[in-house]
Amino acid sequence: MPEIFALAADNLISPIVLSFALGLAAALARSDLSIPEAIAKGMSIYLLFAIGFKGGVSVADHGIDATLGLSLAAGIVLSAILPLVAFALLRVLSGMDRLNAAAVAGHYGSISIVTFVAATSALESSGIAAEGYMVAVAAAMEAPAILSALWLVSRGEKDGRMDSGLWREILLNGSIVLLIGAFLIGWVTGPEGLAEIDSFIVAPFKGVLCLFLLDMGLVAGRGMQKGRGALGLGAVSFGVLMPVIGSGFGLAAALLLGLSSGGTVLLMVLSASASYIAVPAAMRVALPEANPSVYLTLSLGVTFPFNLTLGIPFYIAIAQMITGG
Repeated sequence: MPEIFALAADNLISPIVLSFALGLAAALARSDLSIPEAIAKGMSIYLLFAIGFKGGVSVADHGIDATLGLSLAAGIVLSAILPLVAFALLRVLSGMDRLNAAAVAGHYGSISIVTFVAATSALESSGIAAEGYMVAVAAAMEAPAILSALWLVSRGEKDGRMDSGLWREILLNGSIVLLIGAFLIGWVTGPEGLAEIDSFIVAPFKGVLCLFLLDMGLVAGRGMQKGRGALGLGAVSFGVLMPVIGSGFGLAAALLLGLSSGGTVLLMVLSASASYIAVPAAMRVALPEANPSVYLTLSLGVTFPFNLTLGIPFYIAIAQMITGG
């Protein structure tokens, strides 16, 4: 337990977390601080490309084996199952209606790529290695959760809502395309390709991440203000409890797969995080009647800050304790 608190303390005073805290505080104080949308989008493109490229290089260096295939399968299964757990828990804790509960649940089976990037950075800072192909697992965990959310809604309605527009939204979502594309480029070019653009991919990464999380803090704070009346205590409790439950599922899967300590952390983080990019975009198409103030405030305003400040160090400490890494 003291190790967990020590890791949490170190994480709380890291530039990454403090940058998010600055943005959150500025938003809650109603400051006019803002980052232009074009710059924020450019930073997100950079981060997705960098993490995807480095993941592909790691796979090229490591080689493809059965564990990679099994990890992808495990990620897909986790992404499909976790929304069902989230839906049941949310209905018990908050009594939320089926439509909004299903929309929220879809976010909690999918992943937050920024949380994944922050966890990767924390592992690197701690000198803990992880399987490079986990970025491919992250990409695989986007769509199944959306399908599970739609199935939950369809249980109470005749319309399954599986139209071509939704499939396009899922499969051609920009973040997924960029992540997979960069992964493939890194895989094809390997360590030699990384050496060519090392000064662009590696050195600026944490600095860009700090600025991006400053913007995320601003977005989260303003979302919390707008959604203040939409959530009760039960829903907010869900936003903290569900990541811990999800990380437990990820831990169990990682142990069955025999992942390294770092890989275990990343699968825990993927299972614990909540999407606020791909799934909201899909929900706008599939469930336009659902309230964005509910699912965005929970995923971005509650779960994201929890994972960033306390969750990641907790997952690292638990993984190290159990795997001995």
